[in-house]
Amino acid sequence: MRITVLTVADCPNAQPALDLVTAALDGRPADVALVEVADESEAARLGMYGSPTVLIDGADPFAPPGAEPSLSCRLYWHPDGAMSGLPDAAALRRALTGRAEPKHPGGTADCCSNRR
Repeated sequence: MRITVLTVADCPNAQPALDLVTAALDGRPADVALVEVADESEAARLGMYGSPTVLIDGADPFAPPGAEPSLSCRLYWHPDGAMSGLPDAAALRRALTGRAEPKHPGGTADCCSNRR
């Protein structure tokens, strides 16, 4: 399994996202990488929908339909309706084990606008 955490420079959630991925793997082997994305074209090529984006084997299990690539901050909806700069830990564990992830109707949001 290949897990890539896409982030922008100085993203405060980069290391917490890596820590969350490591915890969610719970000892399972995986190739985990942190990739700093420099511009919009690279974000589009890699499938980054805000920072941080967690890709599992190249796919973003949390990307809402119709999302556009972005270098903005990313916020994730949690099952209790709260938003965070990181995916929900249980949802990430389900995604890592290949179990279907129920999506919150709002998906993710850009922290700097009301866009969802």
